[in-house]
Amino acid sequence: MNRHLIILLRGLVCCLLLASVAQTTQAYTERDLLQRCAQSREHLRGLLAADQSWVSFPDYKDRAAWDSLLGEEGKRQLVMAGEKLLDYKWNLIRATDYLEYGRSGDISVMERPYFENRTALGTLMMAELAEGKGRFTDQLLNGVFYSCEMTTWAVSAHLKYQVPRCVLPDHRTPLIDIAAADYASLLSWTYHFFRKEFDHINPVISIRLRQVLEERALKAYMKKDEWWMATKEWKPGDVINNWNPWCNANMLQCFLLLEDDPERLSEAVWKSVKSVDKFLNFVSTDGACEEGSTYWGHAAGKLLDYLQLLHDATGGRLSIFNDPMVRRMGEYISRTYVGNGWAVNFADASPRFAGNPPLIYRYGKETGSEELMKFAAFLAEDRGVSIVPERGDVYRALQAILCRKELENTEPRHEKEACTWYPETQVCYLTNHAGWFLAAKGGHNNESHNHNDVGTFSLYIHGKPVLIDVGVGTYTRQTFSKERYSIWTMQSDYHNLPLINGVSQHQGAEFKATSPTCRPERATVSFDIASAYPDSAAVKKWIRSYELKTEKLTIRDQFSFRKACSPNSLHFMTCGNVNLSVPGKIKVDSDGESVTMEYPGTMEASAEFIPLTDPKLQSVWGDSVCRIVLTDKTLKTKGEYNIKIY
Repeated sequence: MNRHLIILLRGLVCCLLLASVAQTTQAYTERDLLQRCAQSREHLRGLLAADQSWVSFPDYKDRAAWDSLLGEEGKRQLVMAGEKLLDYKWNLIRATDYLEYGRSGDISVMERPYFENRTALGTLMMAELAEGKGRFTDQLLNGVFYSCEMTTWAVSAHLKYQVPRCVLPDHRTPLIDIAAADYASLLSWTYHFFRKEFDHINPVISIRLRQVLEERALKAYMKKDEWWMATKEWKPGDVINNWNPWCNANMLQCFLLLEDDPERLSEAVWKSVKSVDKFLNFVSTDGACEEGSTYWGHAAGKLLDYLQLLHDATGGRLSIFNDPMVRRMGEYISRTYVGNGWAVNFADASPRFAGNPPLIYRYGKETGSEELMKFAAFLAEDRGVSIVPERGDVYRALQAILCRKELENTEPRHEKEACTWYPETQVCYLTNHAGWFLAAKGGHNNESHNHNDVGTFSLYIHGKPVLIDVGVGTYTRQTFSKERYSIWTMQSDYHNLPLINGVSQHQGAEFKATSPTCRPERATVSFDIASAYPDSAAVKKWIRSYELKTEKLTIRDQFSFRKACSPNSLHFMTCGNVNLSVPGKIKVDSDGESVTMEYPGTMEASAEFIPLTDPKLQSVWGDSVCRIVLTDKTLKTKGEYNIKIY
């Protein structure tokens, strides 16, 4: 049987299996997978390993074990990274660095030195574990000492979650944000491996470190319900995003590494179980990450870390790795990869793929997904397998060491499914043997990291972007404020969407797609996006449909209005060169791929080149992108537009 036909049939079966899922937005289902598996806090207490016996890594002093675990190449990789930091000058983060966020909205002034320090600390720790000669110990001590003297490990952009709210860190109210949680787990591993070595130098070091971790991590976690826990203050309709598994995974590490009292440990782990269940109840049954592929590593990826910690700490007796939804959450990352380093990038996600091969391999191994394991090996062919911690994430570095050899010996493969349909999230990927890849979405305009983009699409040919989702620029205060939708990249007018009756889409969960329909056998997907626009658009129906054929994409808009007030416009974003010289046809040349866009005679075309000054956008698209605008020269209360791309 033809390989492409096999892939098509597999995609069709997947779509049929998910077809019964309720096609609602922000669905919350009381699955409580972890609580049901754990049964009760009392039962959980009996499952948890005593002390730190669950840790599978050797003691620092066991040099033979570390040499065997790392091998020559792994040891060399970590030691070389550490040697670059032997003369590292630890950054002082000043009060004015925190204040800068409130004054200008710039987050980098505080975050740049902060993350340099944290990255250095994690790298030095791993280098000393690898070499074991004490060369990196003094620098590691400097990093630990400085870290303990910091007022907070939270970053400036998140101090708004302090109570009382303040633009400067308040020592009276320890805050656990994603950054502080990362920092706490890093220092907990440092304490675990090097407490005895620190005591040989001066016991004050370990005493101080343990005290700070107790106050900022253990007590802070149990004392206050942060918003990301989604417990006491959460209500239906509120977003539960990557912060939940991200913070909980880190806090679980802290408790499992530091807490020796069985009663307090079981209380903390049970609290985390109830919190992560909230995330698992919130995510779509179809497994899609509504935050986009960039956030997969912090959402599904951190869920993996959390679940693996639970698995290991209970000897495998508390595990939900066999749940189909958990597996689908993992496979989202392989389905969203286009090729040549590009990925589907709805919402705030970047089109530049940032997948971590060891993380993806671990996810595949734990859930039994051959697709993920082979995809990880496919990525590792180009990227290699790094065991140097990113931003000080030593847990992932340690886990990468454990799976490195298996990953390197896995057959590399990435086959795109002809159709991947996420009915609950309303995201569809269509591809064909001609190398055309279409990504389209419905959804709603209150997704985590939302853009007003209901109904939009991206088109890639042979792994190269042609019609694009621009993505998001560098984060500032404005990005996560009431001014968010004044940023052009967040607006529907700068996505591949219509301006209906002169009106743009609006933000909010009520602004959504309806009647999502995917027909894999015909390679079509459609949404009614009328509800994504406010009442002022006077639109009764706007069905946006996509049909992908061999080297051809047809976009059809069927619409009707209560009244016609202003001409409609269709917008298309591209990173390529645009030629409008032939009436009725637009030529787009993008990185060696050329397409023609054929549009109705009732429309006139224009092109607006948008200069890019933001460094994040420049790093992806260069100095500019282009917006193609097709404007209807007539007013209509109903009609149809057909755009053919070939």
